[in-house]
Amino acid sequence: MSVKTENITIEDLIEKVSSYDDNLEDIKLIRNAYDYAYKKHFSQKRITGDEYITHPLNVAWILTDVNADGKAIAAALLHDTIEDSDSTFEEIKNLFGEDVAKIVDGVTKINRLNFTTDSEQMAANQRKILVGLSSDVRVLIVKLADRLHNMRTLYVLSEAKQKRKAKETLEILTPVAHRLGMYKLKSELEDLSLRYLNPDAYYEVVEKLNLKKTERDAAVNKMLEEVSNLLTEHNIIHEIKGRSKSIYSIYNKMNKGKKFEDIYDILALRVFVNTEQECYLALGLIHSKYKPVPKRFKDYIAMPKTNLYQSLHTTVFGIDGQLFEIQIRTYEMDKIAEYGIASHWSYKENKSVNSKDVMEQKLEIFRSIIELNEESKTPEEFIDNVKNDLLFNDSIYVYTPKGDVIELPKGATCVDFAYRVHSEVGDKMVGAIVNDSIVPFDYTLKTGDIIKVNTSKLSKGPNKDWLNFVVTSQARNKIKAFYTRREKNENLERGMAIFEKALRRKKMSLQETLDNYLNIILDSLKLKDLDELYIAIGQGKYTISAVMKLIGKKEEKTNKILNKTSEQKKAIIKNDILVEGMNEIKVSLSGCCKPIPGDNIIGYITKGSGITVHRSSCKNIIDLDERLINVKWNENLSKRFPTDLLIYTSPDDNLLDIITKASSNNIAIDSVYTITKNDFKIYAITILVENTEKLDKFCKELNNLKFIQKVERQMN
Repeated sequence: MSVKTENITIEDLIEKVSSYDDNLEDIKLIRNAYDYAYKKHFSQKRITGDEYITHPLNVAWILTDVNADGKAIAAALLHDTIEDSDSTFEEIKNLFGEDVAKIVDGVTKINRLNFTTDSEQMAANQRKILVGLSSDVRVLIVKLADRLHNMRTLYVLSEAKQKRKAKETLEILTPVAHRLGMYKLKSELEDLSLRYLNPDAYYEVVEKLNLKKTERDAAVNKMLEEVSNLLTEHNIIHEIKGRSKSIYSIYNKMNKGKKFEDIYDILALRVFVNTEQECYLALGLIHSKYKPVPKRFKDYIAMPKTNLYQSLHTTVFGIDGQLFEIQIRTYEMDKIAEYGIASHWSYKENKSVNSKDVMEQKLEIFRSIIELNEESKTPEEFIDNVKNDLLFNDSIYVYTPKGDVIELPKGATCVDFAYRVHSEVGDKMVGAIVNDSIVPFDYTLKTGDIIKVNTSKLSKGPNKDWLNFVVTSQARNKIKAFYTRREKNENLERGMAIFEKALRRKKMSLQETLDNYLNIILDSLKLKDLDELYIAIGQGKYTISAVMKLIGKKEEKTNKILNKTSEQKKAIIKNDILVEGMNEIKVSLSGCCKPIPGDNIIGYITKGSGITVHRSSCKNIIDLDERLINVKWNENLSKRFPTDLLIYTSPDDNLLDIITKASSNNIAIDSVYTITKNDFKIYAITILVENTEKLDKFCKELNNLKFIQKVERQMN
């Protein structure tokens, strides 16, 4: 897309706005906003050396691409005045109205935040804050345009700052643009982010695109002409454009293991017609001439996406057998598809889409943004948290000793601050110093305070009395979670002690008892695992005598299993294992060594719980001679099995690279647990993999990553 980013004047801007908005009041508002911003930014320079006013002009210009209304354009021109001059909210409100002032204030609040993306959860929380501060959706739109212009001039910053800004853009802002349906803006942000985060990959894709550009253009033009003639023959008024796939989108597919040559939707057309009925007529004509690819048809007209996107998608075998992705939509659908909620109609009181009023549209978008936050258990909880913490209370801005800005609701205390910094800081808090003075835990903070939280490794955790004065749901939830967790651990330890004591009285081995009877006990009591059993005993939910009775009832089944080995010779399939001489017997894979196809395995006949299959090298059966039975894997398996790995990494590791390697090898990561050491990290991960051959290939690829020191398969 060709975008004017230099030497834009206010006359250029007004001419562009006038092309879609003939309201003279809007034009007057925009001109007055420019005059005000010009005075406030007079003599200020950008790092590029340009006059500062060029930045708000470019941000406003970007918004004209989405036909933004007069108030949004005015707010874009004013968006840095509160932050970078002596302007105040009240002054802007008096001069330009409450709506414009609120948009400027919202962008200012967002800009004061020190965004970080150290983890996926942190990025999710930052997106939540971003959305929470945006009571008017235009705040988000102005912020996204602001970031886009800054990304276009990112070359002036140091490499470290370029990468930090690009990472923040990719992980926090582009998901918000996606939820708003602003695909054009999102696509450019993604491409620019990739250019600075991974320039080698960016230019590799660019080079591949340029290499065969002539042939691709010729194929697209020929296909475009054929489809256009087909529609014209049937009297369908239309317009067709070749559609280019973004560099970042191609990089993503290649990063997941696809070859450039196999990315079929690089060749693409977009067909525009006047009515919904003509969309389906055009689709039928195209399918009658070009064979569609099975399972590649999507009807987003009948079933729109949550951000109101509508279009028909199909992939067909086009000229010379090449695959073409074709999108068919009306002009109105295209406006929404390209610009999402930012489209001009979304602010106008007298406009509506799909019979929904403007407020309902905004609410629908905000409901979809809720999906960005996975910490809240329900959408309702998320909404309540945002309302309580961010939207309907006045905010205060306080600082860490390092100068990072932390936003809190009015009335927040030192404990609220500690938990906002990190849950571990809150749990281990033993005191607080505000502006170099010691203060009580319930001290009410105010804007500008600098807070240092004192912690101690000897701390036994938060005080329950803190629940009486904390105001943020985050602090309240973390304190409650600590006590729930501690009570759970106490019950677990108590239950374990009771269970082991009962076994010692009966002179029974703990490991043998668990191997033989654990599944029986869990099934009978409807419990998930051993920890739940211990907790249930510790709580007194089940008495130890009731548990021991379950063990006694199943003793007699063992001999029946042993007798059948000599009577039956047919091997049958049970739980993916071929059992020699067994006909009707329960078979399960051991949780201690987690065998997968390709491992040498042996069966162990338990008391009352069928056969447990172990790796032959498992320490729990290696010294046993009795009750062992030959088993082997069924050769026709196609499912994936769990196994555990320990991955030792250097401190500058990238978990995303590990996840990407797993995905490209068709390996699912079931769980990840991080153990942090001074000089290295250990990731204990459970993966789902088909066999040892694929596991070995995955481990080999992991070892090729620079930050990985060692990969081990775990055996408990």
